[in-house]
Amino acid sequence: MFDIGFSELLVIAVVALVVLGPERLPKAARFAGLWVRRARNQWDSVKQELERELQAEEIKRQMQDVRQSMRDTESQLRASGEAMRREAAQAQQHGGDLAQEVRAPAPAQTPPHLADDAPAPPAPPAPQDVVPVTDAPVQPAATAPADNPVADAPTPPERQP
Repeated sequence: MFDIGFSELLVIAVVALVVLGPERLPKAARFAGLWVRRARNQWDSVKQELERELQAEEIKRQMQDVRQSMRDTESQLRASGEAMRREAAQAQQHGGDLAQEVRAPAPAQTPPHLADDAPAPPAPPAPQDVVPVTDAPVQPAATAPADNPVADAPTPPERQP
């Protein structure tokens, strides 16, 4: 704000002491402090009021943006609702046409795969890896001694403690 250093404050204090004297200087200092405090309070209140006004303007701007986006969304929803109503009416009309077609007797036609002169479709190939399921427990297959090298190995001698 003001660029006042310590030396300038000292000069002002000495001048005030000489001009006012030692008896009136404390009263003058209190009076000056009171006016400085009032000026600061007034400045702070003006500053707070400006900030509140700016915040109120910002909130109003945000509210207008939200209202506009709500209007846009509402118009989009109405347009999509109208489109859905048109599609539903078309589907209902199409469904009525289908109902009339179903009620009308169609000429009897045999599908080609059920015709008497058509060859029978080939049977699906039988799976090769299918094992029949039985309730009997499964027994392990016996192996020949030559196939199992561990069984042919000599057992180590027992150790005595």
